[in-house]
Amino acid sequence: MTSQDTRPLPFVYQFISGAVAGISEILLMYPLDVVKTRLQLQGLSSSPAKAGAATTTTHYTGIIDCVTKIVKLEGPSHLYRGISAPIIMEAPKRATKFAANDEYSKLIPKLLGYPQMNQPLAILTGACAGATESFVVVPFELVKIRLQAPGGPRYSGPLDVVKSIVVNEGGIKSLYTGLEATLWRHVMWNAAYFGSIHQIRSLMPKYEGTKKTIADLISGSIGGCVGTILNIPFDVVKTRIQNQVKTEGVKPKYVWTLPGLAIVYREEGPRALFKGLLPKVLRLGPGGGVLLVVFTKTMDFFRGWHYGNDEVKTREEKPFK
Repeated sequence: MTSQDTRPLPFVYQFISGAVAGISEILLMYPLDVVKTRLQLQGLSSSPAKAGAATTTTHYTGIIDCVTKIVKLEGPSHLYRGISAPIIMEAPKRATKFAANDEYSKLIPKLLGYPQMNQPLAILTGACAGATESFVVVPFELVKIRLQAPGGPRYSGPLDVVKSIVVNEGGIKSLYTGLEATLWRHVMWNAAYFGSIHQIRSLMPKYEGTKKTIADLISGSIGGCVGTILNIPFDVVKTRIQNQVKTEGVKPKYVWTLPGLAIVYREEGPRALFKGLLPKVLRLGPGGGVLLVVFTKTMDFFRGWHYGNDEVKTREEKPFK
C-alpha cells in the first residue's frame, strides 16, 4: 500500500521496500512461526507409510510449553530451524505483496471507473496481491514446513528438501504442492490486511512524524490480526497438505482445501481448525505493524533520495494514481 501523503515511486523501489520490510519481520517473529507449525501438526498420529505424513510424538499444551520442549529436547537453534528458506523467500514474497498491491491499487479503480480508493476496492486489490504472492511463495513454504515439522531431522537442510521432493515425489511440479491451499490463505489474509488498513487510516487524523509511525503500527497490527483470524483454517490445512511426503501407491490424506477442512473438523473437532491461532496472531499482529512501518519508512527514504528532499511535497492519499 502506498504510504500516506507521498509521491509515487517506480516499481523497483516498491519491490526493495517490501523486501526490507519482510526480512525485518521474519527476523523478529520467526520462532512464533515454528511454534504455530508444531501446534498445527499436532493430532497427526498416522505413520508416514499410511498417510504420507510425519508422526508427531511430542504433545504441546500451548505456546510456552512448545517453546520449552523445543529448547529442552531439540536445542534453542530449533526455534530458528528452517529460517533460511523464509529469509530467501521473504524478499520476493513481501516485495511482491506490497508492490503488487500498489500496482493493483492504480489499475483496478481505473478499470472499474472509481474516482478514488474505497474499502471494497482495498479488499479487492489486497486479494489480487495475495493471489499473485501465492505463486511466488509456494516452493519456499513447502521447504519451510518440511524443516519445521517435528519427528526428527528428516532433511539436512533446504537443498536436501528440494532434492528429495523433486527426486522422490514427482519432479519439479511437486514443489508446488499446496498451491490451491496457499491461494486460499494468502487471498484471505491480504484482502483483510489491506482492507483493514485502508479503513483504519480513513478514520484516523492525518498524522505526521512519530504519530504517523505509531498510527501505521496500530493499523498494520490490527490488519494482521484480522487477516490471521480469517485465514487460520486455510493455514492449518495448507500445513497438513505440505507436510505429507508423497509415497507411490498411497493416496494422501489431505489433497484439496475444502475437503481438508472437512476432514479436520470431522476427526478433531472445530477447535482444530484454529490450531496455532495464538502464536500466529502474536506474530502477524505485531508483524503486520512492523511490515507496514518498515515498508513506509523505506519508501520515504527512497522518495527523498529519488526526488530530492527539498522537492518532496505532501498530498492527499491517492494510491491509484
